[in-house]
Order: sequence, then structure tokens, then C-alpha cells
Amino acid sequence: MFELSLAEARDALRARKFSAAELTEAYLSRLEALNPKLNAYITPTPELALKQAAAADAALARGEGGPLTGIPLAIKDLFCTAGVRTTAASNILRPFVPPYESTVTAHLLRDGAVFLGKANLDEFAMGSSNMTSAFGAVANPWTLPGDARPRVPGGSSGGSAAAVAARIALGATATDTGGSIRQPASFCGIVGIKPTYGRCSRWGIVAFASSLDQAGPLARTVEDAAILLGSMAGFDPKDSTSADIAVPDFAAACARGVKGLRIGVPREYRSDDMPPEIEALWQQGLAWLKDAGAEIVDVSLPHTKYGLATYYIVAPAEASSNLARYDGVRFGARVEGADLIEMYENTRAAGFGAEVKRRVLIGTYVLSAGYYDAYYLRAQKVRALIRRDFTEAFGKVDALLTPTTPSAAFVQGERMDDPVKMYLNDVFTVPANMSGIPGLSLPAGLDSSGLPLGLQVLGKPFDEETVFAVAGALEKAAHFTARPALQAEG
Repeated sequence: MFELSLAEARDALRARKFSAAELTEAYLSRLEALNPKLNAYITPTPELALKQAAAADAALARGEGGPLTGIPLAIKDLFCTAGVRTTAASNILRPFVPPYESTVTAHLLRDGAVFLGKANLDEFAMGSSNMTSAFGAVANPWTLPGDARPRVPGGSSGGSAAAVAARIALGATATDTGGSIRQPASFCGIVGIKPTYGRCSRWGIVAFASSLDQAGPLARTVEDAAILLGSMAGFDPKDSTSADIAVPDFAAACARGVKGLRIGVPREYRSDDMPPEIEALWQQGLAWLKDAGAEIVDVSLPHTKYGLATYYIVAPAEASSNLARYDGVRFGARVEGADLIEMYENTRAAGFGAEVKRRVLIGTYVLSAGYYDAYYLRAQKVRALIRRDFTEAFGKVDALLTPTTPSAAFVQGERMDDPVKMYLNDVFTVPANMSGIPGLSLPAGLDSSGLPLGLQVLGKPFDEETVFAVAGALEKAAHFTARPALQAEG
């Protein structure tokens, strides 16, 4: 049962080979066994899941049901869920139970999904390792023989990625601000897509950087990710940045093939210090696409080198503004003080972790008088140049292929003493957020020690169909069947 893909489980449920209750009970049992080792879930919701599974079985018995009826999912604890605690992995929201449902999770419920629980993440989605959560670090289910040290699952959507990789969810919601879907997908050997900015509503998602945040799915296969995105996406009048564009059949695009497509290779993504096995995998991916009938074209994205620096001005600035609402007055935790100002100070000092405080301070600094023009305004101008680079490149090619990350998953705590080194994990993923284009990571091979490595497909705005087509061709050629050590346990 745990080896079934989401699409296979959906078909089996419709064929009544097993019930939604049986499927959900199996996943809940496995979750109970493995979550103490992984810490992938902050708040499991077994009673809710079984209630939703019973409703799914009733719908299937009537010959009804949506595209996800009876499918057990993990929900990143950044999506507000009515009546279920939503913490953003922060002490300041530890007691928060929203009275409303985010648009994305409402879409999933509309289509019959079963929610197993709220998945762990970096606090307020700030991090590339899932080490900054107030509820403890998440362990990657991939380990090395003879090396018991836990590795990071990537961040910020590390809990969602670990849950999918360890088979304690059939799929998961995630968010991507600078690579937080694609990097965990690469580290955990699964598929993740950040759709075009505006494809999925941000309403009801705890905000980090509003012009960069975008929801998307994590899944085991390209087709599974396409099915999930089809449910998650759609116009939302409650979100002013939501695009009023029809949602196509993403799943149908997965088998479309790449014959006649032009695939771009951005020369700026190469560097002298790129690990040889990352370069080799990249070349292998290009060879697979060429063999499948695509044409490989060199392109230039000259402002890519400024992407990371620009991101770490824009994102903290927006975070500084968004996180000002957490003051202990209206919701969440409160630490009393002698007066209002001291209450603010005490609440935020106790409620926010070190990485969140660091980014709020950076953001407040670049927005302050005398520095706004020198930093924030200049960063927005560079961002426009990065977007223009992609626009010009997509005038020549249909999609781009790059590595997803500069390394495989590293050991927990290995880079935590150097924030800059941590930020460099996002070097290949950040440009897609800065320009708003879709990006997908899929597992394509293992490094020399046996850890998964991902390839990234970047596409034109609102052309996720081509991204899925390219990813489908790569998945077929790569035939990635490796499984993490914890996959067989539980």
C-alpha cells in the first residue's frame, strides 16, 4: 500500500480495492511509528483524518468524489486550517487556532483530500535546513550506511518533504519563497513544483515575503505533483495577487513528451567550484532530453549572479513588514510587561527564534531612512533585470534545465554557524522566485555516497504544462527507484 503513487492509490480507491478508511488508518499507524524519529509533523490530526476518510468512503459509495477523494496528505503548518492549530513552527503562534481555512487547503478539501496533520517547517518558512523550527529539527529519512548522523531534509518545507519521502503521506502542501519546495524535494529524493506566482492563492497562508511566497505540492512522482497542483491552483478574489487564469490539465501534460522543444542551458549556473557529480548529472539530464527529441540551446542570464544578494534584501524587508503584526495584542502568545512597549518587546523576544530575529533586523535596516534607496530600491531594480533576463531567454527556448541544489543533504548542524553558507543553498532556486516563473525539482540520481540529487526545470510564466512535460520525460529516462533507509520501517 505504501508503494502506491497518489495516482495509483486514487485509482485503487475508485476500484474499491481498499477503503479510504483502511488507507488512512495504515498511514496513521505508520506516522505514529516513524514521526518520533523524523519529527515531520508538529500536530498530527488522526481523529479529523478518520472523519474525512469516512466521508470519502461515503462519497465513493455513491459513485461521487473528487480528484483527491480519500487521499491522505500532510499540510505544511503555514496553511491556516479551521479549528486545527497553525503555528508556522514559531513559539509566538504556538497557541493559535484559526477560525478559517486557507484557500489552497479549502480546494483540497473540496476535492476530497484527507488531512493527516500539520507538517513541521523552518520558523515562518525562514531557513534551508528545517533546523530553525521552535518544535525541533526534522530528520531526513535518507541516511548513509554506517553513519547514524541525521541529515537535514531541506527547508523550509522539510517536514512536508520528509513525510512524503518516508511514506507517511501520499503528498503534501508546501510553500516556496526562495527554493523552499524545490530544495527539500532534491534533498529528499521526491518531486516538488513552485508554480508561477499567482497560480495558487496566498490567502490564509502565514506570510513571509508577500511578493515571493507561492504555494505548491510535494509528491513522489511528476504525475502526482501535477494532480495535486490541479486541485491547489485557481483564481481567488480574496487574494489581489491571484491570477484569473484557467487551470489546465497538468496531469495530461506529463506524458506529452519533449520532441521539438528547445531546452535552454544558462551558462551562468556553471561555476568552477560546482561539484563534479552535480555537473555530471546536469549533463546527463541534457543528454536524456536530447535523446527524447529536444534541442539543447545555450542561453545567458547575466544578472543571475546578483539573485541571491537581491533576494536577501527583498525577502527580509517584506518579512520585517509582515511580522510586525505579531505583537501579542490580537492573537498568538503574549508575554506581559510593565507597559505596552515592554509587552511588545517581551512577546517578540520570547516568541521569535534567532533566524527570524536576524531577518527582521536586516529587513528593518534596509527599509530605514537613509538606507531604503541604497538597498531596497536598488534591489528592486536588479530584480527587474533578473526578470528581463528570463523573458529574453524564453524568447529563444521553451524551458531551462539546471541543477536544483549545489550539494546533497548535509548533516544537521553542519553549516548552522555560518548564515551566509546556509543562504548559498538557495543559489540555483532563488532566481525563479525573483522573476515569478515556475520551477520543478525531480530526483535524477544519487551522489557518490548514495544521497539523492535533483534536476530543476524552469518554465515560462503560467506554462507549467511544458514544465511537467519536460519533467515527465526526465523522470522516464532517469528511472529513479532508490528509497530512503526509513522507507522500509514502521
